[in-house]
Amino acid sequence: MALFRIQETKSSVVTEILAGITTFVTMSYIIFVNPGILSQTGMDFDALVVVTCLASALGTFLMAVLADYPIALAPGMGLNAFFAFGVVLNMKINGAPVTWQMALAAIFIEGLVFFVLTLTRIREMVMDTIPKSLKIGISAGIGLFITFIGLQSAGIVVDNSATLLELGNFKNNIPALLSMGGLFLIAILTAWKVQGALLIGILVITAVAAGLGLVTPPETFVSTPPSIMPLVGKFDFSLVKELDFWVIVFTFFFVDFFDTIGTLIGVCNRSGLLDENGKLPRARGALMADAIATMAGAFMGTSTVTSYVESSSGVAQGGRTGLTAVTTAVLFVAAIFFTPLVKMVPGYATAPALIMVGVYMMMSLRDLNYDDLTDLIPSLLGFFMMPLAYSIAVGIEFAIVSYVVIKLLTGKVRDISWLMAVLAVLFIAKEVFF
Repeated sequence: MALFRIQETKSSVVTEILAGITTFVTMSYIIFVNPGILSQTGMDFDALVVVTCLASALGTFLMAVLADYPIALAPGMGLNAFFAFGVVLNMKINGAPVTWQMALAAIFIEGLVFFVLTLTRIREMVMDTIPKSLKIGISAGIGLFITFIGLQSAGIVVDNSATLLELGNFKNNIPALLSMGGLFLIAILTAWKVQGALLIGILVITAVAAGLGLVTPPETFVSTPPSIMPLVGKFDFSLVKELDFWVIVFTFFFVDFFDTIGTLIGVCNRSGLLDENGKLPRARGALMADAIATMAGAFMGTSTVTSYVESSSGVAQGGRTGLTAVTTAVLFVAAIFFTPLVKMVPGYATAPALIMVGVYMMMSLRDLNYDDLTDLIPSLLGFFMMPLAYSIAVGIEFAIVSYVVIKLLTGKVRDISWLMAVLAVLFIAKEVFF
């Protein structure tokens, strides 16, 4: 156990294992939610369950070995929703729809870029060049977008030809009522700081639905893992010459890069793992784990793999080393054999988890500077445009272009980095000429 510095961190093997179990229980909802989201693109559900577990296990194990941190990884919430609803189901390039194979190619390239940047000092430059206000607005906007998708999946919000949206009909709509009740349950459990609140909510809704005859329990809860071959290596790089394709790549990279940095710093700060200067030791190893897991996950057939803030639950239980992460990784591998149980979970059972994750992401709005309109307006434009345009990419475009234009015309040219200026020009050209 010398690899994990257990004595140095004043932890113990038992504490680390219990912390790893806690982290797994807290974030295991992804085993239900990720296949439910990605399968709407036409991807094989059974294969997605296995790939979700394998990608999570690999990324988490790499985090343990390369960085010795008690942090788990899995296909990122928000990024999987963007993959399915923002890209595959709603985006067209040159009039043709973007397939899930094309989206996986974008994720692989994003992971490769992340990997290269991690080997250089460019990653620090990229981190510094994107304004804090836009990081906040874009992250919160993705949260609002996810919440909107969750409300739709639950049947709480439905379309209306006159007003675009309206409240769903709860009369005799048991799935919508169950989803709403599950949302309240998750919120209450979260407020009481109950570990695994999201998972408990999903399981309670599924159990009630089974009791009401709305879902059929499987004949067996354990089975031989399904094949992942319908998803492995299914890349389509035919769009690499198109600007819109690189907008997709940039969006995946942007969210993954800053979400990973934020999660690492937040969790490690809470656990006292930052150094005396407030910096993250072994940051390169942690980022490398994320980059490799993203590329491997794309090859296996899932959306971007990233660090999970739910890892803080294991940290709260005393986890301080990579042994916590190893424990979580082992449990993800064990979960592969429970595919029949996962298949019985209905979409309206996972919808409350989407809504709550969105709420968590929107909490970052409290960190905005509301006294500087040149920062506030671009940030909020990005925040609102994501769900209203049903596109995370459009939200990012509005945020960056409005930031550059407003700063330029208010005499704050020094606030505009060269990268922001170039991106603004590219986005304007895309909308005007392409």
